[in-house]
Amino acid sequence: MDASTADTHLARLAGAIAEPARARMLCCLLDGHARTATELAAVAEVAASTASAHLARLKEQRLVESVAQGKHRYFRLTGSEVAAALEGLLVIAGAPRNEFRPTTPSRLRSARTCYDHMAGTAGVALHDRLHAQGWLQEVAEGDYDLTPEGAVALESLGIDVEDARNTRRRFACACLDWSERRPHLGGALGAAWLQLSLRRGWVRQDLDGRALALTPKAHRELPELFTP
Repeated sequence: MDASTADTHLARLAGAIAEPARARMLCCLLDGHARTATELAAVAEVAASTASAHLARLKEQRLVESVAQGKHRYFRLTGSEVAAALEGLLVIAGAPRNEFRPTTPSRLRSARTCYDHMAGTAGVALHDRLHAQGWLQEVAEGDYDLTPEGAVALESLGIDVEDARNTRRRFACACLDWSERRPHLGGALGAAWLQLSLRRGWVRQDLDGRALALTPKAHRELPELFTP
């Protein structure tokens, strides 16, 4: 890319950020949580149709991306580079930004089932800790695989990794959490982890609901995975 082309791209990018409603949307997404177009319209204080046009402009400039989860479509920043650039601009601007405050009931927000895997704060923490331990890696957008160390570690805990691989579904994937708006672990590996957690007594499941409760045993035996 030559200097003149770079200048043009920079001007277009700056123009996308400069509009107040779009700037509010971007600042809202800086906390790492994805949001729907309706939520971003409320944040930006614009009509739904106007929000759609703004989001299209932000997608065109690769500042945000959309992800479908069930019947809903969520928007998030396209990556850490975008977040870092926006953070730098906020430092120059000297403007604070609001904290994300979920409205999900606390029992369900803490831990729950999402179809057949673990969701909520505990599910997101597990997802993040598996990455931090170097046991899980992204191999394609939204798709994960275990590292050799991760496969050995999870096998030692009681997960049949080969059996999970042989199921007719995605092995491991990011599933966007509807309360935390960040990914938890889905796919066959996520399902195997929930079943293991129930067998080992690390979590208890409500008999008549989706809520899960982490037990003291979980924090005692696997603090590196169950502690956010």
